[in-house]
Amino acid sequence: MSLKIGTRGSKLALVQTRKVTDALQQRGIETETVVITTPGDAKTGVPLHAIGGQGVFVRALDDAILEGRIDAAVHSMKDIPSARPEGLSTCAVLRRDSPADYLVHSCDLEEIRVVGTSSTRRRAQLLRSALPIEVRELRGNVDTRLKKLERGEYDAIVLAEAGMQRLGLDLPGTRLLPQWYVPSPNQGAIAVVCRNDPGCIEQFQPLDHFQTRKEVEVERAVMEEVGGGCFTPMGIFCESGFLIAEVLALDGSRWERIEDSGDTIEEAREIGQKLRTIACDLIEDARISLGVSE
Repeated sequence: MSLKIGTRGSKLALVQTRKVTDALQQRGIETETVVITTPGDAKTGVPLHAIGGQGVFVRALDDAILEGRIDAAVHSMKDIPSARPEGLSTCAVLRRDSPADYLVHSCDLEEIRVVGTSSTRRRAQLLRSALPIEVRELRGNVDTRLKKLERGEYDAIVLAEAGMQRLGLDLPGTRLLPQWYVPSPNQGAIAVVCRNDPGCIEQFQPLDHFQTRKEVEVERAVMEEVGGGCFTPMGIFCESGFLIAEVLALDGSRWERIEDSGDTIEEAREIGQKLRTIACDLIEDARISLGVSE
C-alpha cells in the first residue's frame, strides 16, 4: 500500500513534495501525491493576518491527516504555526536550504521606489533600510508575483531564496543578508507532518536532518515565547548555535534585537521571554494598527 502525501497545489509546493516522495521511493516506499486546496490559496487578495495567519496554509492538510484522507503532508516549515492539533507529529525536517530573502529587481537598486510583499516582517525590514521606498501588499504564488513585477506594478518584489532555488529560477536582484534582514523562523526548511503513529513516523525518519531540526526547534522555541502572531514583524534565525531574534515596528522606525547563544531549547526560551518583555510595546502597536483581536 502506498503512502498518501498531501500538498498544496502551487508549483513550489509540488516541487517540495516531489523532493520528499523521490527520497521515499529511493528507499522502496511507494507514494501517491494528493493535492488539497487551502483557504490561503483561495483568498489571495486578502492579507494573511486577516484570514487567520500562516496557519491557513496548514489547517486543511492537518484535517486531512486526522480524518485519514492522507498519511502525511509536506510544508514549508515557516508556515506551520506554533499551536498544533493533538494526534500529529513533525516526523521529518529536511536539510535546510537558504534561509535568506531575495529582492528581485532588474533596475538599479537606487531606482527602486515600490516594493511588493505581504509580510509585515519584510515590510518593516525594508522600511528600516536606507532605500527611499514604498511597500505595497502583494500575495499569490511565485508566478503571480513575478507577472505583476513584469507588468510594472512594482519595481521589486521579495521572494524566499530557497523557493527560487527549488524552482530553478535565476532572477536578477539582490540577496538580503539574513544577519540584517533576519528571516522568518524556519525559513528555508521543509517539514513533513504525519499522524502520531510510530509505524508511520518510522518511514520518514531517514529524511530527518539532525542539525536542521535542532536549529529550527530553537527558532520555534523563541517564536513561541515571543508570541505576537503572524501580524508581528519578527525575524528569528539560528545557525551553528548562534541566534539572532528581533521584533520591529511596522514602519521599521524602531526595533528590539537580541544576538546570543542559541544552542539549547532552554536558552532559546529565555531569549524569547526577554525579547517579548523588551518588545511588548512593538507587538501591541502592531496588533492595534492592524486591527487584530487579542
